[in-house]
Amino acid sequence: MEMTVQLTIDCSDPQRMVAFWAEALGYVPEPPPSGHATWRAYWASMGVPEEELPAGAGDVPESIIDPAGQGPRVWFQQVPEPKAAKNRWHFDLKVGGGRAVPLDVRAQRVRATTERLVAAGATVLEIREEPDTGLFAAAMQDPEGNEFDVV
Repeated sequence: MEMTVQLTIDCSDPQRMVAFWAEALGYVPEPPPSGHATWRAYWASMGVPEEELPAGAGDVPESIIDPAGQGPRVWFQQVPEPKAAKNRWHFDLKVGGGRAVPLDVRAQRVRATTERLVAAGATVLEIREEPDTGLFAAAMQDPEGNEFDVV
């Protein structure tokens, strides 16, 4: 049996999260299904009542996909309540290249990615630099406060 995986992330502003996480993961906003100009047109063709769609929903994507087709689809589901506690899961964006890469090179890669993601709306919580153990990582938050690491 074939199985695919979708990661669903609750949020208050799906379009903002699509823009941020597409940048962070190297993904692209998911285009509407073939034959439909917008997601709203697709949902209407499926019989979803207009009153069940949030204002503006369907005019812009609420999901992102891996352009290489290898990673999971990520759907940002709009919910009314804000994030209330620490994540029970998080992304590790592994940009350093692993322990076979010299620490100074890994640190440079992590710093460059951290700067790019701050410009996209992220916040740096902490830079972890432990030369004795070979660790260089950044603990960050996305625009809605979800934690993730850049290593």
